[in-house]
Amino acid sequence: MKRPAFLLTVLLCCAAAANSDAPKRPRITGIGIVMVGTQNHQKSEQFYRDLAHALLPQSLHVETFFPIGSEQLNSEPTSNLLERVAFITDDAKALREWIQKHGYKAGGLQHVLKFSSFTVSDPEGHKLQFTQLDDKRGGNKTTATNDNASSGPGGVRLIHVGWVVKDRAAMDKFYKDILRFHVYWHGGMKDDETNWVDMQVPDGTDWLEYMLNVPADADKHTLGVMNHIAIGVPDIRAAQKKLLENGVKLTEEPKIGRDGKWQLNLYDPDDTRVELMEFTPVQKPCCSEYTGPHPKL
Repeated sequence: MKRPAFLLTVLLCCAAAANSDAPKRPRITGIGIVMVGTQNHQKSEQFYRDLAHALLPQSLHVETFFPIGSEQLNSEPTSNLLERVAFITDDAKALREWIQKHGYKAGGLQHVLKFSSFTVSDPEGHKLQFTQLDDKRGGNKTTATNDNASSGPGGVRLIHVGWVVKDRAAMDKFYKDILRFHVYWHGGMKDDETNWVDMQVPDGTDWLEYMLNVPADADKHTLGVMNHIAIGVPDIRAAQKKLLENGVKLTEEPKIGRDGKWQLNLYDPDDTRVELMEFTPVQKPCCSEYTGPHPKL
């Protein structure tokens, strides 16, 4: 059965091709697309449309930044409604070969419009897509810039996604050893715990968050909290004000997370958490120091 869904921020800002001394592993610069499944298309469409209207300039066409698919999930939802996450690369063909060289089966290379992409599943079955934007003048490789891989002119951008992870060692072998993601920050509810590991892309500032130590019998709401997306904003209070002015119902207040950054949580109709987060910390994080640059517009 076909999956749905919501395509969030298909935004690629082009820069020059990688230079000749780039590593053999093609660059991975950020998050480009997130597909979110839904059981109720109309309610979810309204949720993301209201979110877009609140955070993006009113003069912009919403679908430009939050393109919405037409399919609806008719079967029982899975425990993870993040159907697919697409990362941006400067050479999809070479990256596909790199991944297969290291023992992982990747889907065929697809060319649609100005994009070249392929899919692959990580060790725990999360669906990934790696996408390259081809230069319209002749297929030359281009890539998103490190600091605004998924940014839009509205002053917001996708900065991370989070997945429940059961076997960190297996995931590290794929993301850290093969793709060269690195730990950006890690922490937990207590200083001596590690419940979250932020794995930053090797050539940018976006990250994938391992959500560790989640009970096997976690309920739907808990899984929705854990399997989440995060949108970076310059000012959490300003974002909260815009949401309220646009009629978005909020169930939580902004707070400073254990990572030292202001955040505000929203939940779509299927309980998938949409986290608004400021780009930089305002206080010292718990548990560990940051090891990479912070995202920015």
